[in-house]
Amino acid sequence: MEIKIQSIHFDATEKLQAFIQKKAEKLEKSFEDIQKVEVQLKVVKPATAMNKETSLTVTVPGNKLFVEKTCDTFEEGMDLCLDAMKVQLTKFKEKLRNR
Repeated sequence: MEIKIQSIHFDATEKLQAFIQKKAEKLEKSFEDIQKVEVQLKVVKPATAMNKETSLTVTVPGNKLFVEKTCDTFEEGMDLCLDAMKVQLTKFKEKLRNR
């Protein structure tokens, strides 16, 4: 599984990247065939509340799943994205089983 982190309009710290890497690896527990995980971190209008946009794109065989959340911190955004992605992966897995 390949994990790609993009930070737009700022430089992500090593600590933030390590946090994202660790969290993204846990997605494999929900679905084993994940090919690629792309995380985009974006600061929208600096110096305002709720200005950090986190988007998560997971590539699975034959499909791409996408989640986007806006929060005060990237860590919080990543946690919310992962929760939503786990739900999507579970639904996707169910669809595969039913075929």
